[in-house]
Amino acid sequence: MKKFLSMFVMGVLIFALLAPMNISAQGNGGKQEFLVQFHDNVNPGILKAFGVKDSDVLHTYNLLPVNLVKMTEQQANALLNNPHIKAVEPNFEARAYAQTVPWGVTHVQATEAHASGHTGSGIKVAVLDTGIDRNHLDLNVRGGHSVFTDSANNDPYYDANGHGTHVAGTVAALNNNTGVLGVAYNAELYAVKVLNNSGSGSYAGIAQGIEWAVQNGMDIINMSLGGSQGSSILEQWCNIAYNSGVLVVAAAGNEGRSNGRGDTVGYPAKYDSVIAVAAVDSNNNRASFSSTGPAVEIAAPGVAVYSTTPGNNYASYNGTSMASPHVAGVAALVWAANPGLSNVELRERLNATALNLGDANHFGNGLVRAMNAINGNGTTDPGNGDDDGGNPGPGKPGNGKGNGRN
Repeated sequence: MKKFLSMFVMGVLIFALLAPMNISAQGNGGKQEFLVQFHDNVNPGILKAFGVKDSDVLHTYNLLPVNLVKMTEQQANALLNNPHIKAVEPNFEARAYAQTVPWGVTHVQATEAHASGHTGSGIKVAVLDTGIDRNHLDLNVRGGHSVFTDSANNDPYYDANGHGTHVAGTVAALNNNTGVLGVAYNAELYAVKVLNNSGSGSYAGIAQGIEWAVQNGMDIINMSLGGSQGSSILEQWCNIAYNSGVLVVAAAGNEGRSNGRGDTVGYPAKYDSVIAVAAVDSNNNRASFSSTGPAVEIAAPGVAVYSTTPGNNYASYNGTSMASPHVAGVAALVWAANPGLSNVELRERLNATALNLGDANHFGNGLVRAMNAINGNGTTDPGNGDDDGGNPGPGKPGNGKGNGRN
């Protein structure tokens, strides 16, 4: 997995609080607003002694002996030397924290879906991965399971790796005016730790994770993981999930060749019961690492994807691991908007409404699109904004099995 470093820029307010205080006025010597704290009780007489008028005392606080005062820099500096004054601070400006909308969220029409009231509410998404940082302020982890017994900090799905937390943020980072926004920000996240903190696991562990997801009523399984060897037993577990009504989504793999030739899709993405997701960049070009082959079913953003990482941090990663949760998130949006669909019908709709990007071995049916799938609109040719009637493009079809959501 390739990773790109991404700078997380702190807000103006935090910078101001951490920087050494300098009460020099940033004007022409006129009056500025200052917070004046007394050691004991507010004493208006002290302020008057330094030439502060009653009309320049803008507010008196109740829980601390503090006045908001309008005065000159000279008055502020003089007050600092008075033994009755504890602190004099400029009334620093504060601004709302910005929430970043990663390019992929917009690219798959998720922001359009949000504007129309579709947020994935009520859809349970199991992220089978390295765990999820459940203390991240931008994530709401409803529960989960770990196939490992040596969990850290008494947290069964502790994510020391970061991969699973990043995947989870793309699916459902909260709409909370900070950090990033997920594709389906009201979907319910469940952490199913099947990979250790080095990012490794086994097919047996994946099978346990799938079993937990089925038995605990998950609607969607996302597996941003894979191996190069097929397993009939793992395939049966994927089939069990799909036949029970779960939509199963997986990364196609990062073994693609630069010339885009060959069949390099990994497992479990290669199984018929699983949606294999390829990666594209912001120009809808195939990511050079994205695996190719007839099993590729759909494509999604997988280059420079910005999302959550452990410790309330954020970073940009590359990989089909980043593409897969875009599809899982879009599926959550579509299913919440159309609860009567079965998982098979949902899968068919995602494929039928994808934007055709060309070579099916690279892109499958094309770029996943939330609003088109929600509304049941048809596919379009690259660069053409007009619907062409909704005929499914090439790519791996569903196996015709499956039930409605539980």
